[in-house]
Amino acid sequence: MSRRPLALFFGMAALAAAGLALIGIPALAERLYGPPAPSLQALQVLEYSARLLWYDGLLTQPLDPNAPEQDFTVNDGEPVIAIAARLEQTGIVRDVPAFRDYLVYTGLDKSIQAGSYTLSARLSIVDVARALQDATPAEIDFVILAGWRMEEIAASLPTSGLDITPESFIENAGNPAGFDFMAGAATDEGILYPGVYIVARATTASQLIDLIVRNFGLHLTTDLREGFSRQGLSIYEGITLASIVEREAVVDEEKPLIASVYLNRLRAGIKLDADPTVQYALGYDLIRQTWWTNPLGAQDLNFDSPYNTYVYPGLPPGPISNPGLSALRAVAFPAESPYYYFRARCDGSGLHLFAETLDQQIQNECP
Repeated sequence: MSRRPLALFFGMAALAAAGLALIGIPALAERLYGPPAPSLQALQVLEYSARLLWYDGLLTQPLDPNAPEQDFTVNDGEPVIAIAARLEQTGIVRDVPAFRDYLVYTGLDKSIQAGSYTLSARLSIVDVARALQDATPAEIDFVILAGWRMEEIAASLPTSGLDITPESFIENAGNPAGFDFMAGAATDEGILYPGVYIVARATTASQLIDLIVRNFGLHLTTDLREGFSRQGLSIYEGITLASIVEREAVVDEEKPLIASVYLNRLRAGIKLDADPTVQYALGYDLIRQTWWTNPLGAQDLNFDSPYNTYVYPGLPPGPISNPGLSALRAVAFPAESPYYYFRARCDGSGLHLFAETLDQQIQNECP
């Protein structure tokens, strides 16, 4: 055989092999690692496909199957190569070029989100790359402020990160259960314990309320129960009065004194005349866009509701807010005082002036 046909044969064989490579390498890489980024050109697809096949187990095997989790933060605008270098330095991935090439091949390098992550060397390079696409934590901090009424807690849900509607929360909180002293109560108002709750994003309304109510139970200690009893109050009455104290007081230090005023009035058969009970009865103020209308007018004070303690004597039918521990303890362990009246000071401090008689109360009016 002459050299020319032989050379032609080898040339055609080389072209065939090259053709197979152009087709086979990208196809195999796509089968193993998914489709390449649409932005890559044909030669780039071939190049990165070959690299991924070369790395083989570096991409899919974790660096340390027994490694603990650790926090990792991606800074806003941080280059991919810098992120990859820090991941290697912290022992999360074993090979910077392999990590970067996988990101470029898949196009995930363009969609890494800045934020905080919990990562581990138990994850493969592929897993870490995918994890960096979503900075949304699996858990969120759900905050309930002391003195919020049930509807205010519900209104905070749309921006909380939880997939719970306000309507679902209200519906589930309208079925109190778990405590004997809640028998006959219409809702869980009063026992939705304030605090910060770390909960999974998938938490349901019933699960969230159960967690909050159980937390209240943990704080309803024997000394609180006994303290309510010493004041002549049932547990539910103690919570109800605490809910009023929570709304009246601005600073914790005044709560025992404010509680003493209301307890003195109850024992003397004097109406409580508590503004927060009127605010609760009035409900949502569309004009001011608040649940707590302030200031109240003379017509408001005459609003006919069993919750209005300007109209009806004694405690309202139930709590008007969800009190924190300081308000609960203020009712269980009130100050001893001769006071029957109090009003806000005129200096805007939120503190109060206390009085034994109505005349003194009138003298404390702002000029």
